[in-house]
Amino acid sequence: MLLTDHDVYLLREGTHVRAYEKLGAHLLPRRPDGEQGAHFAVWAPNAATVSVVGEFNGWNPTTHPLSARADSSGIWEAFVPGVQAGAIYKYHIVSRQAGYTVDKADPFAFYCETPPRTGSVVWDLSYQWGDGQWMGARGRSNAHDAPWSIYELHLGSWRRNPEHGRWLTYREAAHAIGEYVVDMGFTHVELLPVMEHPFYGSWGYQVTGYFAPTARYGTPQDFMYLVDHLHQRGIGVILDWVPSHFPSDEHGLAYFDGTHLYEHADPRQGFHPEWHSAIFNYGRAEVRNFLASSALFWLDTYHIDALRVDGVASMLYLDYGRHAGEWIPNRFGGNENLEAAEFVKQLNLAVYRDHHDTQTIAEESTAWPMVSRPTYLGGLGFGLKWNMGWMHDTLKYLQTDPVFRKYLQNQLTFSIWYAFSENFVLPLSHDEVVHGKGSLVGKMPGDEWQQFASLRLLFGYMWTHPGKKLLFMGGELGQKREWTHEESLEWHVLQYPLHEGVRRWVRDLNRVYRLTPALYERDFTPDGFQWIDCNNSDESVIVYLRKGKSGDVALIACNFTPMPRENYRVGVPRGGWWRERLNSDATDYGGSGIGNFGAVEASPLPSHGMTHSLALRLPPLAAVVLTPD
Repeated sequence: MLLTDHDVYLLREGTHVRAYEKLGAHLLPRRPDGEQGAHFAVWAPNAATVSVVGEFNGWNPTTHPLSARADSSGIWEAFVPGVQAGAIYKYHIVSRQAGYTVDKADPFAFYCETPPRTGSVVWDLSYQWGDGQWMGARGRSNAHDAPWSIYELHLGSWRRNPEHGRWLTYREAAHAIGEYVVDMGFTHVELLPVMEHPFYGSWGYQVTGYFAPTARYGTPQDFMYLVDHLHQRGIGVILDWVPSHFPSDEHGLAYFDGTHLYEHADPRQGFHPEWHSAIFNYGRAEVRNFLASSALFWLDTYHIDALRVDGVASMLYLDYGRHAGEWIPNRFGGNENLEAAEFVKQLNLAVYRDHHDTQTIAEESTAWPMVSRPTYLGGLGFGLKWNMGWMHDTLKYLQTDPVFRKYLQNQLTFSIWYAFSENFVLPLSHDEVVHGKGSLVGKMPGDEWQQFASLRLLFGYMWTHPGKKLLFMGGELGQKREWTHEESLEWHVLQYPLHEGVRRWVRDLNRVYRLTPALYERDFTPDGFQWIDCNNSDESVIVYLRKGKSGDVALIACNFTPMPRENYRVGVPRGGWWRERLNSDATDYGGSGIGNFGAVEASPLPSHGMTHSLALRLPPLAAVVLTPD
């Protein structure tokens, strides 16, 4: 575990992507002199003295001082005998800046005290994994041409213990989530950040422990059990990861040794005005080591399948959330954060080099080019990118009264113009059901029946549109209350037919989606999509084909008005019978039951440039999916 000269070289270069193996607290086996204990190492280049304090020395800063390395790396280290797993500790730092003394949590701690306590905990990460079958084949499940139906959830509020109202532990959640997600047919679970965070109300997005799963729900091994169990059920695990900013809590990274180590000193670069948090200094080698090591740590140690990288836009732009005069241009006078862009590229290169069967996913909301394109082509190197434009345009369209939707047809169809410029994920995420935005079903106009019909239509359109799928918990229940992190989802609403109908619809969407390669194999290439009719704005209908690699096709027709359409002529590429695989207006889902009696035979009547056509019944506010026999 001891630092070598080569480690120091990599740290100075900013290319040490596994600094967690050398920095922090590491239990050492019995040494030749018979002593057992832990080796501590921390980066604090502007400290006058550093010592480790904890229960094992009565929190006395004079008992176990660390020594500064002679190589001017700024790293302090020492072996402390007698320290065992479970020992609580901090670093007592006396800065060279006169008058500044502070006790800091270990930036590389593997485990932390349960908030609001802020100590670090010495820990052994040994665990006997049982997910060998998943790990050996997960490249297939994580591939671009695989079905991705992601269930995004917040561990503390997905479901709570009914007897005590407390959140579930990692181990309790493992079985509950596994059973539910398998039944619903989702392929992946995405967890809002589980890294330790002092403020529960941040939902995990204000991180202090970049190497520690929050102790609120259990130990590191308990979290490993959660991942292990989901893998054994065939479910991929995605973690939200936050390299864009961090909180200013005294025990955390901010002003770590009495100087600005992890963040910029100038608030025009180092303070986030919207989130009131600190911004990482990506130009500093040690900061790049820290962040890249965190990313690789979750893939190495916890078998995570993908990282969803939060706030990428805020990283890439120096003027993000700022007015004129509140930011410092780059060396070329532009607003691009060149250091952040280079860090992201190097991070993605390291991830795909060492874990080729995983993915990185960018939450990036601007037109920055080639976010999900390889670095050798000039891209940022992410595997996937959230399609925020699709999400905003689609919700705005569906929030409009159906009477006026004909004037917004281009807003609905515009997404196809850029759908293949990136490898997109279509997100209906937690951000759309908080801060007064209401629930998904609550956004829909009309009476209750129309609201639920529009929600089912939204999901039908989303599941058949090019791009991978992501739905935040509660959407599949048609929950009417806005999400709150302090309470469980409203599971009781499933006693009502409209809510249960939405859940059945999402389950059947996932089932048919996974069984229909045309709906996912060519998500990222234009040859997987073809408009049949995108210009019928007067009736607010769109019709399109999805195409698989082997010539299989699926026809999708969406009627965005409450008026059913009889004998609606739709061109198709072949004759024969076309089976109605899905219909969001079926009575099982709470619909009116208008449909196509299971199948329609194509007649040799040309339409929409096709040699054959179908005469369909288009239900009100509904999506139907048909495939040829």
